[in-house]
Amino acid sequence: MKKKILPGLFAALFSASGFAFQPFVVKDIRVEGIQRTEAGTVFSYLPVKVGETMTDEKAAQAIKALFATGFFKDVRIEVENDVIVVVVDERPAIAQVDFVGIKEFDKDALKKGLKEIGLAESRIFDRSMLERAEQELKRQYLSRGLYAVNITTTVTPLERNRVGINFAVDEGEVAKIRQINIVGAQAFKEKDLKDLFALRTPNWISWYTKNDQYSKQKLSADLETLKSYYHDRGYIEFDVESTQVSISPDKKNIFITINIKEGEKYTVSAVKLAGELTLPEDELRKLVRIKPGEVFSREKLTETTKLINEKLGNDGFAFSNVNAAPEIDKDKKQVAFTIFIDPGKRVYVRRINVSGNTRTRDEVIRREARQMEGAWYDGEKINRTRTRVDKLGYFDEVNVETPPVPGTTDQVDVNLNVKEKPTGNVMLGAGLSSSEGVVVSGSVAQNNIFGSGKHLSVNLNSGKINKTYSLSFTDPYHTIDGISRGFDIYRRDTDPSSTSVGGYKTTSYGAGIRYGFPIAEDNAIGVGLAADSTKVKTYADSPQRYKDFVRQFGSTNSTLLLNATWTNDRRDSLIYTTSGTLQRAYGEVGLPGADMKFYKFNYQHQKFFPVTKDITVMLNGEYGFGDGYSGEPLPFFRNFYAGGMGSVRGYKTASLGPRDAPPNQDDALGGNKRLVLNAEFLMPLPGIGLDKSFRFGGFVDAGQVWATGQKLRLSDLRYSMGISIAWSSPFGPLKFSVAQPLNKKSGDDIERFQFQMGTSF
Repeated sequence: MKKKILPGLFAALFSASGFAFQPFVVKDIRVEGIQRTEAGTVFSYLPVKVGETMTDEKAAQAIKALFATGFFKDVRIEVENDVIVVVVDERPAIAQVDFVGIKEFDKDALKKGLKEIGLAESRIFDRSMLERAEQELKRQYLSRGLYAVNITTTVTPLERNRVGINFAVDEGEVAKIRQINIVGAQAFKEKDLKDLFALRTPNWISWYTKNDQYSKQKLSADLETLKSYYHDRGYIEFDVESTQVSISPDKKNIFITINIKEGEKYTVSAVKLAGELTLPEDELRKLVRIKPGEVFSREKLTETTKLINEKLGNDGFAFSNVNAAPEIDKDKKQVAFTIFIDPGKRVYVRRINVSGNTRTRDEVIRREARQMEGAWYDGEKINRTRTRVDKLGYFDEVNVETPPVPGTTDQVDVNLNVKEKPTGNVMLGAGLSSSEGVVVSGSVAQNNIFGSGKHLSVNLNSGKINKTYSLSFTDPYHTIDGISRGFDIYRRDTDPSSTSVGGYKTTSYGAGIRYGFPIAEDNAIGVGLAADSTKVKTYADSPQRYKDFVRQFGSTNSTLLLNATWTNDRRDSLIYTTSGTLQRAYGEVGLPGADMKFYKFNYQHQKFFPVTKDITVMLNGEYGFGDGYSGEPLPFFRNFYAGGMGSVRGYKTASLGPRDAPPNQDDALGGNKRLVLNAEFLMPLPGIGLDKSFRFGGFVDAGQVWATGQKLRLSDLRYSMGISIAWSSPFGPLKFSVAQPLNKKSGDDIERFQFQMGTSF
């Protein structure tokens, strides 16, 4: 038997045509050595078939192609009497991938990540890929601050040409930042500069913030913060010369050194406007925030160019360009700026395009648009459009682009691209508060029924004091003008016996209809009409006036309620408010024709003042009054109350105001007039840097309730002062306060520590 061999490795690397055989006509083709791979797969890579001529070039091509599949460790071609024999040595398959010692990451997530790069069960084993996977896993640990991690990879041969892969991980301890040094700081204290950083040395809250773990991205952000701090205070030549990050030999401690050059402090000598001033210069001058004689501030300069750009954008100049050119006088330590304005061409909006909405109808999004098609481009209206679409709550993302229309110089399109999120939810909740005890709540809601933008929800709330069961439906655009209409059905059980209020219990059933009318971007009014039936239960030790009320009007009474609301909300954020105002007015009246005839009114005015970048002062005032009419009193179960979280901290919930006569003098009765005043400074919790999930406050509260016939006197107010902490935790919002009453009177119920916390799951 005459056999010729074309070695696989030699052929693959060198295509050695002179080291093989003379061309011949193939009589047959055989494949040897395969266990899992189909013979047809090998045949598909051969450039010849039976009856065709085989050459060494074609053999080399076939070997290269078979190697490229990654299925084989070795490939060679043999020739026996004009029969091609393809001999292969298959790579083993991966039978299993295991992890030992993994705590920082989810094992299933790691397996999924490895599968994406080709390392998974049933895949062909490739040692180079295994090494890349090991390096990537180590890199992930380093990004978490685990610099002492040790990864040992074991490959175990198994039967049927398979292998098992095991990653044994010793994670070690997380390396902590032990020291941050800023070298070259003279104008400001090093401690104050380090307080600007997100990265910091370990403190009592580091277990949550993880800010004591080094991150290259966080350090870069901190350096930009440091640079902005200096630039905003006149140091225009400030520069970070170098940074050094070192780790201790045991890989447990990290040391960061930042070398800076402060330069000199500069003042502004002049600010000029140049270029094409399409708007009156006096009007543009009003937008200039940086003034001659002031210390240079890059923040004010940036704000100036931004305001001018926005002003031009609001007048249709979508592609304006505003730049500030400095002229530095190093001798006088002064800098002059010339602000060059290039408004470009005025453009109008050709079309508004909506994309990304698969469930929500186009009209639901389009009706929120404040920029109109065919109108001049208005940057403010486009931003308002994006904000209004975002506030619908139907989308995870809302992006707006304004590309120019091809072939034109004065037209743009507004492209609204949204990413939808589930708008239906089933939620269970649990909470705990010092007043309500354990609160269990749940809801089934669909905020975007059939993509129409209409809302439907079923809610229940079960607390010690209040139990509520309700069904609500709202159409936010009952009319094309944005008038909303809604319906409500509810049952409400109230049992305040766990508080200082005199003992009683009510069960109310009701249904109503309501309308909302937008009167401005930040203003809305609403009106509603509801029918309510309330059953009152008193006890032997209930206050006498409660018993007298039930004796006179019966234990069950009906009310036809007309209510009206007005809201003006100009806060910059609902979660972490730093500026703006909130005004709310609410009134309700029990109409003639039903059992209960009364009226109530409540007004709240809240204002936030940013004192510094981190400190905000909040002032809040609330006043409410009510009474009966046509000879009837205000029902006692609709009285105003004060005391506790949300009004006057340091006093027990609903404990302020008139008391019952002996022997029930400990029972609070509430009243028909209520005044609450709050002043609080809010700031990030000391020691955790810029983390906005925590907020620390120091407050002064004042408030009181007066009964019918009593005159409202400020001398009756109860005062308290203390500190508060709010935490938007992974478990839900938590609020704590410690307060000291300042003018406690005999009979007042004191509760210095109060809290409220809850979660959803």
